[in-house]
Amino acid sequence: MRCGVSPKSEVAKAIAYGCKRWTALTRLVDDDRLEIDNNIAERAMRSIAVGWKNWLFAGSKAGGERAAAIYTVVETCKLNSVEPQAYIADVIAKIAGNWPASHWDELMPWNWHRADEQTIAEAE
Repeated sequence: MRCGVSPKSEVAKAIAYGCKRWTALTRLVDDDRLEIDNNIAERAMRSIAVGWKNWLFAGSKAGGERAAAIYTVVETCKLNSVEPQAYIADVIAKIAGNWPASHWDELMPWNWHRADEQTIAEAE
C-alpha cells in the first residue's frame, strides 16, 4: 500500500479514505467559511432525533412534511440570530396583510428585522 503500511490495516483504510476525498478535504484550506466537521448540523438535529417517537404522530406524510418545513424555518432563524417565534408571527401578519410578492425576499430570516427595530432604524 502506501509507505509500507499493510493495505488491510486501519491506517491504510484511513489514508485511502482521505485520498479519495482529497478535493473536499483541501477545500477547507481555500474557503475559511467551511467547517471541518458537521457538528453544527448534528447539534441542530439532536432535538429532533431525541423526540423521534413523537414524530410518529404527525398524522400523515403531509403532516410530517409540514413539521419538517417548520423545523427548517426555526433552525434557519437560529442560524441568523433571529428569534423564531417573533419571526413567524411577524411574517404571518405581513403575509395576511397582503405583503407584495415582489418583496418576499425581505421576509427571509437573513433579511428580516423586527418591525419595531426597523421603525427605530428608519427614524434615526
